[in-house]
Amino acid sequence: MNRLITLFIAVLLALPASAATTAIVGAKVHTVGPQGTIENGTVLIADGRIIAVGADVEIPAGAETIDASGKVVTPGIFSPFSQLGLVEVSSSAGPTDGAQRGDYFTAGFDVADAYNPRSTLIAINRIEGVTRTLVAPTPAYGGGTSSGHILSGLAAVVNLGDAAYLDLQRAAMVVTLGESGSGVSGGSRTDTWLTLRNALDEALDYRDHKGDFERGMRREYVHSVADLKALQGIVNGNTPLVVRLHRASDIEVLIRVVDEYGLQAIIIGGEEAWLLADELAVAGIAVVIDPTANLPGNFDRVNARFGSASILVDAGVQVAIGDGDTHNARNITQLAGNAVAHGLDWDAALRAITLTPAELFGMSGSAGSLEAGKAADVVIWPGDPLEVSNFPEQVFINGEKIPMVSRQTLLRDRYLNGEGPPAYRK
Repeated sequence: MNRLITLFIAVLLALPASAATTAIVGAKVHTVGPQGTIENGTVLIADGRIIAVGADVEIPAGAETIDASGKVVTPGIFSPFSQLGLVEVSSSAGPTDGAQRGDYFTAGFDVADAYNPRSTLIAINRIEGVTRTLVAPTPAYGGGTSSGHILSGLAAVVNLGDAAYLDLQRAAMVVTLGESGSGVSGGSRTDTWLTLRNALDEALDYRDHKGDFERGMRREYVHSVADLKALQGIVNGNTPLVVRLHRASDIEVLIRVVDEYGLQAIIIGGEEAWLLADELAVAGIAVVIDPTANLPGNFDRVNARFGSASILVDAGVQVAIGDGDTHNARNITQLAGNAVAHGLDWDAALRAITLTPAELFGMSGSAGSLEAGKAADVVIWPGDPLEVSNFPEQVFINGEKIPMVSRQTLLRDRYLNGEGPPAYRK
């Protein structure tokens, strides 16, 4: 008898579990896709994917139904540049996993292996709607061997779920130019451009003469083989170069370099990019911009202004919104709301924090909008998601209902309930 019971249990465990189906009904659904905005819409989720979106979706028997009447549903927010999962507390004594140092590994410095899906910052940001992000390296500053390189290495796209979190490794390569780049490249922006061009030239030479190099028939390169291999996606035009710079004159040089080498490029920062909106549109260079950056933090940003996002979008430039903040990546919706306040169309602002980042980093086929077949990254809001006083009521990542709890909410509830820390209780 015991053997029969054991066999029966084994058979049950071997059977595939039926996937839960969830229907979110009655909401104003901003699909950020071909269907546009659907009033009184339904989003049907199963197997981690969106099965259907529309006003007349048939709901299968047994599906969990969430009544979202009077609420707003959007795709999950995509932060286009952060170090989520790479840092915890700034300036702490712990390792700085996102900081590239030295000259030996530069372009090949890959942060994906250091990503921590259990970071306390993950829950803090995902309960406020951030479901995916580009985690990216930056150069360390400190002088000597502790300083980084203008080529900071490879970024990855991750989702903020609890499983299968690495979406795309080697999604982009980060380079720091302008005044910030000069700080790790001889103190001159001229050095930064020479360093970048030399890296690209060596990568091309390695590609075309790899056999000769391996047989010792080619000169030694400045960059390591690991770095030259990492650069192949860049020089072949398959992987975007994420360029951190701000000044218009630097952007003009970037446009020439992109044309000369046939690169894909995305500008991070770009406070003066609006001065070259038409040129950037022609060159096909996208911009990730902080709409609230209207003051000159240094001489690279003298022409910073409000309204730059709308100027770029009107010229035909792909624009994503973000400020690179890791601890408060969740404030991206507030940034988008500020862009709307200074002239950007509301739908364009929502797109700039959802579908456009997905497009920039090779994820538009599976994320960024509410369409059948895409990952079920869905957020339910009580009202306008770009309004600073509105917070998500429920977040789904890959179809999983995320617990709306973080370390911050636990601390809030402890002290609001008068419990205090255990040592204070009587």
